[in-house]
Amino acid sequence: MEGVRIGSDCNIGDHVFIESGAVVGNGVTIKNNALIWKAVTIGDYVFIGPNVVFTNDRLPRSSKNPRIRDLKREEKEWLVPTTVLEGASLGANVTVVAGVTIGRYAMVGAGCVVSRNVPDFALVVGNPSRLIGWVNELGERVERKQG
Repeated sequence: MEGVRIGSDCNIGDHVFIESGAVVGNGVTIKNNALIWKAVTIGDYVFIGPNVVFTNDRLPRSSKNPRIRDLKREEKEWLVPTTVLEGASLGANVTVVAGVTIGRYAMVGAGCVVSRNVPDFALVVGNPSRLIGWVNELGERVERKQG
């Protein structure tokens, strides 16, 4: 869409939707069917697995509802930034809740629902996601947090 910023040397799969106002860094891989909405920023060298979904509104309501429409909410009232930092990897079918930051080189396991910030080099799994260990820049498990 118009207003999307995509860096160089990215690999973007089929049926990926990137909304106006989203930012994708350099060297990012986005697999098929990912949904990236306005106010989502993806850093350099991030891996986004198939069917990953980001959100950008913590209190979503249909704007077609007359009670909601009459409020005439401005974007700044509902739009919540979400960030994935350099080198992080999100497995297949991950859902990222609005307002979350996923740290550098973190590894988010398939099927996670990420509802809170993920530290750099963290390995998280589950719904809601929970910390189970640490990884290095290659994604290999390590004994303690890197960097």
